[in-house]
Amino acid sequence: MSHNGHDGPIVFMENIVKRFGTITALDGVDFEINRHEVMALLGDNGAGKSTLIKILTGVYPPTGGRIFFEGQRVQIQSPREARALGIETCYQDLALVNQMSITRNFFLGRELIHRVGPVRWLDVGKMDAETRSSLREIGIDIRSPTEKVGKLSGGERQSIAIGRARHFGAKLLILDEPTSALSVAETRKVLTYIANAKEQGLSVIFITHNVHHVYQVADRYTIIRHGKKVGIYNKGELTLDDIADLIAGVREY
Repeated sequence: MSHNGHDGPIVFMENIVKRFGTITALDGVDFEINRHEVMALLGDNGAGKSTLIKILTGVYPPTGGRIFFEGQRVQIQSPREARALGIETCYQDLALVNQMSITRNFFLGRELIHRVGPVRWLDVGKMDAETRSSLREIGIDIRSPTEKVGKLSGGERQSIAIGRARHFGAKLLILDEPTSALSVAETRKVLTYIANAKEQGLSVIFITHNVHHVYQVADRYTIIRHGKKVGIYNKGELTLDDIADLIAGVREY
């Protein structure tokens, strides 16, 4: 497989092994995602999905295997290094500060500062405007960028995280169970934002054990079970029941 430049996958993880003491969490897993695609990473709890992503995002070092990002071999040793490459992760519990506004959450750690001589202050007007326009690009109209994040619904909170990743130049967005705690209507909204983020040029890894949620937006599905890859399947190749059976290990293909 060639790993050169821009025609290959944005991420290629080859033969990834992870052991914790005597326990093998991942046993030679290959994983890839192309540019501008939504890749579902499916498996039951304990299948190894989170471990694989923690290796990709520099939380854990792999015991074995290689990672390529945009065709270059990389050693990702911390979440900061992952972010510097353009890999942004939105975990289930979303690192949003309830007491702060949408804008302040959007720019968390990346605030725009005005300086006049020794005086520095936050350029709130510019941040508010950027927040509003950036969210609008993925289909979200917020009531007010000054509203506190604590007042937002689960779907809206996810949307802030997706919009923020895109605004700050993420190339790959990893969503960890983004719909697990949401109602049907909220889930539908989040799936729309994900589809819009893809249209805007992001690659998205959607980690879930809920086949129904991801079925509408995923271009491909990677299924893992007991730390091994079961397979990669294209949209339309399998029915919902097929996928559920593969996750559960009821049958092989």
